[in-house]
Formats: sequence, structure tokens, C-alpha cells
Amino acid sequence: MSDQYYRNEKSILVVDDDLSVRALIAEALREGGYPNIKEAENGIQALETFRKEACDLVISDLKMPGMSGMELLSQIKELNPSTPVIIMTGYPTINIAVSSMKEGAFDFLTKPFTIENLILKVDLYLKERSILTEEDLNIEKRNWNLNEKIRKLAAIDSIYEQIEKMHSDNDDIFQKIVMLALNVTGGEKCLLVLFDEANDKFYRKIFQIKGGHSINKEAEGDAMVESLKGFFKKVARKRDALLLNSKEQNGLYGSLICAPLMIRDKVFALITVTSKDAIYNFTRKDLSYMLNITARTSLHLENKLLYESLFGSIMDTFESLVHSIHERDHYTERHSQSVTKLAINTARAMNCSACEIESLKISSLLHDIGKIAIPDKILLKEGPLTDEEYTAIKDHPIIGENILKPVILIDAERKIIRHHHERWDGKGYPDGLSGEDIPFLSRILSVADSFDAMTTDRPYRKALKTDEAIGELQRNRNIQFDKNVVDAFIRLEDQKVGR
Repeated sequence: MSDQYYRNEKSILVVDDDLSVRALIAEALREGGYPNIKEAENGIQALETFRKEACDLVISDLKMPGMSGMELLSQIKELNPSTPVIIMTGYPTINIAVSSMKEGAFDFLTKPFTIENLILKVDLYLKERSILTEEDLNIEKRNWNLNEKIRKLAAIDSIYEQIEKMHSDNDDIFQKIVMLALNVTGGEKCLLVLFDEANDKFYRKIFQIKGGHSINKEAEGDAMVESLKGFFKKVARKRDALLLNSKEQNGLYGSLICAPLMIRDKVFALITVTSKDAIYNFTRKDLSYMLNITARTSLHLENKLLYESLFGSIMDTFESLVHSIHERDHYTERHSQSVTKLAINTARAMNCSACEIESLKISSLLHDIGKIAIPDKILLKEGPLTDEEYTAIKDHPIIGENILKPVILIDAERKIIRHHHERWDGKGYPDGLSGEDIPFLSRILSVADSFDAMTTDRPYRKALKTDEAIGELQRNRNIQFDKNVVDAFIRLEDQKVGR
């Protein structure tokens, strides 16, 4: 069964007395592939709708006139205990969360929430229910208790949190989700394979044995890929997770869960966990955890890919603008490259984070982008500038910020660029900021920018020697420059010459 066919079969009831919120959620669900959406403006209307025709999932606001979401939840559980209900509220408390779990809610969403997160949860709960047998549901009705629900909710929150913190390269992310899968399911082995859809082939990416070692782990992983090839094809074709117990798998790997990783509805990898032995069987809870891991990781990787692609296109555009400045003024080209190197080295010496260093790198490369609007007769003038010409030059940080302003992705960088000519004593431009009111990374860029300018020949003056430029930096500590940045910069320069 295809995902779209599966979604067409599912009905969802959205309940909220706020028409705009209700319409937004309903439309998002339809765009997410769920066309069968019913709406109700309060609990009473929702209950009447549900009694006429039961729905596969209910999403309800907590506070509503006439009948609250909690009362509606209780009534739905009496009519059909297995129906998943998601409660929403803009006023969350621990007591409300626990009470909703106690009444049988499957999840608890705090407003405002992202549409992506809502769709993810809807996918998870509806798919989870479709995989379960009637026997599973009966067992669930008898044995599901509050503590188990709270533990599951905490585990899912932990999964979300850990995946959202994964900002490294894809190989590292794959390794982390393999260990996460082993930890949350209690499995013994985990295999992540990449899927080449064009050639219908699977390639071992990561094979991990929890708490144990193998004489030849790579060979064991390859053997596992070969033995499960047919099973992998079934999962890739269904684009859905499968759980097999030891009887169904002839005891080869004990119990087994396999779930696909997808981007834009295309399977690009599969992750498989196997149980410790032929006796231990994975449960529906383990399956739920795997669905959470793969769905959240797929969304995370898709967002990462989209961001990298979009950001790359944006940077290409801005770099072409900078290149047009370089064509007019070759000093600017060399200056941008040199300032970037000096700024990054200083940031590393000051123990800046990887995120800060990347932000400073972008800012340094683009810090003079505003000069594109400065006329050649001023930008390329060989003699000293008049007051009027200097005022025009001083506009370039603001022009640079305005060029970058439409791009939300580089909000931090445009602020760094705007303020890289501010002074510690407040006599800089464009805003006359002083001291620690100046963004920290702007202070680093200011030192690197000034040092390179001082040590470079210009048509109207000769370059200072390195020691002379360092002397200028020292004399202007806590006057023009942040003394801590100056000290870190000078230490690096001293290391270059062995002082």
C-alpha cells in the first residue's frame, strides 16, 4: 500500500473554537497528504461528529466553551478506547499534561507548535496503529498505564532533543542515530544501509554491535545485508517500518525492526535493529521508538539539505557581488581574504564555537559588500578623501546590511557587518555603539580589518610594518578596540615570529 493511498484512507477530526487555528491545521494536514479532514468548533459538535462516524485520529484544543478537550477525550475513550487523541493548549502545565495522559491522550502539544512537528506526530500515531494487530490493541487496552505513557513520552522527547542537536556532517549523524536506535530499543545489532533506487541495491554504511565486538565486523555487516536483501526491498517498496519476530524470521536474527529514512517521499536509507537473542522480541513500544527516530531524522536531514542548498545559492549570489567589487578594486579582493583568515584565527584563539567561527567567516568575506554602491571616483581615489567622500565611504556598512537584509538565514552576519566599524569608546560608525554593546564578533572583525588595512600599501600611503601596526593596536586597547581581542590577536602574531 502506497503512503498516499494509506493517507487517503485515514480520517482526522480537528477540534478548536478558534476558526483561524482550526483552518490552519486542517489545511496543513491536507497539504501533508491527508484529504479526509473533519472540523468541529467545540467538544459537543466534535462528539456528535464522532458518534456518526468514528475517526482514526482526533486533534483537540484543551479549552473550549461547552465541552473542554479533556471532557471530549474522556467521551471518545468510552466510545473507542483505541482512537489516538492529541491535546493542544496554549497554557501548558505539568498537571494538565499528566491529566491528559491519565485520561488516555496519546500526546500533548503546546501552542505555538510547528506544522512539521504536528504532521510528524500524525504520521507516527496513524502508522503505528495501522501496524498493530487486533490482539495488540486488546493487550494495549488491558495493560497500558499512566507510568508507561509518561516513560514513552519522555523517551520520545529525548529522541527529538538528541536528533535536533545533531549539527555535524551526515556520517556522524548516521553513527549517532545507530547508537540511539540501539539504546532506546535495547537491541544487540544495528545496521544502516544506503539504498540505490536506480540499481535496486543496498550498501552497508554502518554496522554496530552494542557492548560487544566482532572479529570481522565489516564482513558480518556485509553478510547481514546479503541475508536481508529481500526483506529490505519489501520495506523500501512499502516505504514503511516492519517488525518481525523470531518465528517469522526463522530465528536467524531473533526479533527485527527495519524502518526507512526518506527525503521527499523517497527512501534513501534503511535502519535495522535486531534483538539480543531468539527469545527476546521487540514490542510495539520499540517499533514506536524506531518510527520516531527515522521520521525525525528524515525531517532533520531534509531540512539540513534544504538549508545547505539554499544557503549555498545565496552565498554564490553574494560572492558574485563581492567579485564585481574585486574587479573594480583588487585591494578589496586581497583584503577580504586576508581579513577572513586573521579573524578566524583570532576567534579560534578566543575559543569561539564552531557556529561563531562559521558566522565570522561569512561576515569577513562579505564585510565590504556595501562598497558596491560607492562610486569609483571615491573608492579608487589615489589621494586623501574629502569629508564628503569619507562620509560616503562610511555608509558602506549600512549598505552592506541592507543588501543582506532580505535573507533571514544570515541575520547574525549582517549585524556583524553593520557594526564592524564601531569603536570601543563609542566614536565609531554607523551607530556609535560602545564597549560590550558592540557585537563580539564585530569586535574581532574590527581588529582584523584594521590590522590588514594598516599593513597594506595604498596609493595614498605606505604600509606600516607589522610591529608598528601592533603598536597601534596596543595603544588603542579599550579606546578603538576591545583589549581582550587585541591581546589574543597579538599573541597569535607573536607566535608567528617566535616571540
